[in-house]
Amino acid sequence: MKPDLQAQPSARKPLFRRVAVIGLGLIGGSLALAAKRSGLVGEILAADRSDEELALGVELGVIDGYGPVSEIVAGADLVVIAVPVRATVAVLQALQPHLAPTAILTDVGSTKGSFVKAVREVFGDLGPRVIPGHPIAGSEKSGVRAARGDLFEDHKVILTPPDNVDEAALEQLARLWTACGATVLTMEVNRHDEVLAATSHLPHLIAFSLVDTLAGEDQNMEIFRYAAGGFRDFTRIAASDPVMWHDIFLSNREAVLRVIDHFTEDLAGLRQAIDAQDGAALLRVFTRARAARNHFSKMLSGQAYVTDMSQKPVRFRLQPGGSINGDIRVPGDKSISHRSIMLGSLAEGVTEVDGFLEGEDSLATLQAFRDMGVTIEGPDDGHVRIHGVGMGGLQAPRGPLYLGNSGTAMRLFSGLLAAQPFDSELTGDDSLSRRPMNRVADPLRAMGAVIDTAEGGRPPLKIRGGRKLSGIHYDMPVASAQVKSCLLLAGLYAEGMTSVHEPAPTRDHTERMLEGFGYHVHRDAATASVIGGGKLTAGHIDVPADISSAAFFLVAASIAEGSDLTLRHVGMNPTRTGVINILKMMGADIEVSNEREIGGEPVADLRVRSAQLSGIDIPEEQVPLAIDEFPVLFIAAACAEGRTVLRGAEELRVKESDRIQVMADGLRAVGVETTVTPDGIIIDGGQAIAGGEVDSHGDHRIAMSFAVASLCATGEIVVNDCANVATSFPGFVELATRTGIRIQSEEGE
Repeated sequence: MKPDLQAQPSARKPLFRRVAVIGLGLIGGSLALAAKRSGLVGEILAADRSDEELALGVELGVIDGYGPVSEIVAGADLVVIAVPVRATVAVLQALQPHLAPTAILTDVGSTKGSFVKAVREVFGDLGPRVIPGHPIAGSEKSGVRAARGDLFEDHKVILTPPDNVDEAALEQLARLWTACGATVLTMEVNRHDEVLAATSHLPHLIAFSLVDTLAGEDQNMEIFRYAAGGFRDFTRIAASDPVMWHDIFLSNREAVLRVIDHFTEDLAGLRQAIDAQDGAALLRVFTRARAARNHFSKMLSGQAYVTDMSQKPVRFRLQPGGSINGDIRVPGDKSISHRSIMLGSLAEGVTEVDGFLEGEDSLATLQAFRDMGVTIEGPDDGHVRIHGVGMGGLQAPRGPLYLGNSGTAMRLFSGLLAAQPFDSELTGDDSLSRRPMNRVADPLRAMGAVIDTAEGGRPPLKIRGGRKLSGIHYDMPVASAQVKSCLLLAGLYAEGMTSVHEPAPTRDHTERMLEGFGYHVHRDAATASVIGGGKLTAGHIDVPADISSAAFFLVAASIAEGSDLTLRHVGMNPTRTGVINILKMMGADIEVSNEREIGGEPVADLRVRSAQLSGIDIPEEQVPLAIDEFPVLFIAAACAEGRTVLRGAEELRVKESDRIQVMADGLRAVGVETTVTPDGIIIDGGQAIAGGEVDSHGDHRIAMSFAVASLCATGEIVVNDCANVATSFPGFVELATRTGIRIQSEEGE
């Protein structure tokens, strides 16, 4: 006898009064169990083609009752379809007359296009409360007995809401999944099916096929007897429900066929390489694959299905006071790390790089060149080995090149790719997608490039291949090393001479490194020029410690009483030493020693001790030499005696954030008033830095600057939105703690 469908109401008002689950297998049963444990549902009823499974579900406490579809759907405010994909139409037809207009309808299928098609076939359109879903969780086991209340913990659930979705309904459904332990993401339907075809459907297909192939071999018993753990782990998914996967492959036919075609093409290439004993080709594929798996796992924090929607927010919690002491080396220079990969990839021969910055932005550049066919080994403790392909050796990437948070990478890539024979697309994270790119796109167009941007000249950048570039002379309206470097790199491929005049000195890493790779750069005062058609020759690069990273500790040790800190192997490129020059003008005690040149770049050791700083009018000629370091210099100004005035720094407004305004807002939040001007800021030092909460706007340099400010604060400072610190300074929290900053990093919800 079926249990009574009229269960007693919950003592507290639930998120959903009645949930109807149609299909009580592994996923449907696990959702029912997890939802019951969450306390957010009143009663859970189920329908299934097997009365035995339904009765077992009640016996095991998975569901509260069961009945036919028509009965359990009537009065339900959430209906979950958890049947094989190709049974969806029949289920929808059965429930359609009984579904309340206010009910949310969702599913758990692995293909979303087929579900949307089925809903439209039965209902005529996709209503605002129809929200397709897909939990990325499962097991080779099936049936309600396999149901687990923790199945979705630390797994993702993808929702693919329609454009007209009821936002309240979407939030309600997301809350339930979150309460079941899942991370909820949203995605467009077609994109979901494409991504899942590659990351889920193809591996299952390969596992089924491989096991079937080996089972037909003459020595099948021996093969399976001696199979290693890796084989068992991979082929475990071949024990999955054949009917379910039969439905998935037929329902997602087009996307699956596309990824199968790509895979078989690549597999044929590997066969050819083995047959020809082409070790270089094998190494290229294996290093690219190994690195890609490690890179994307780290960079995207497991976000295999979307970019940054699941990234948990990070905040810094800082206790006031402390002093800075020790002997440290900060990570390698990001600008030089980017360029070492770029030029090493285009060089002839093998380039060895030491001191490479293993931050997310630099790794994104490395991965992008792997995606264009370059074999790159490492990084391994900062060592990278690049097998250059020459100026004409890059291959068309299969998809967009993702550059994370790096404006440097995107602007330099645009110059390198403008003359390639293939189309390319450059994308980045949400922060990078808001940054203007016309400052490089416009002069590249003047050279003959065809570049499309999003609204306002923002990423993504779509670059048309097969264009012949002509050299130009370009007078930069605003000093920018990124723009200069972009045009010089494009000039390597252009006909004739490309020259760039800068209104003020900017970092010259590109020019120095080109010379290091054997490519002549003519420099005449403020103009740098290259003639296209040359070649690059591989060499060795030792990346110095990043002076932009060192800057945080230079200021920290200057403002915190009792500090004495040594920074080793710091890059001292004269176009980058503005932060040292400005701090010394303010009275900082910075001793430079062990000066030397490595790989064309000057380096030195820096000893800094606490000193009373004084406010100054920052000379405008120093501004381009310290453009990235101004956020932390603002902290130095706030701790100094007297007034500090910055002018001529318009470029600060188009960095990862409007660094002038964001720093002013942050200083105000901790009790320091400033005066913002169109091209700078005025800071009166000596104001007390109180505790407070600061929004970094996702800008890593803002976040680290307020970590430094805590040394002179009177109360706790909380800095929000700090996840991007890893993009430029991996290990910052650990190094800051070691030197004396009282910092804790916390993950939010």
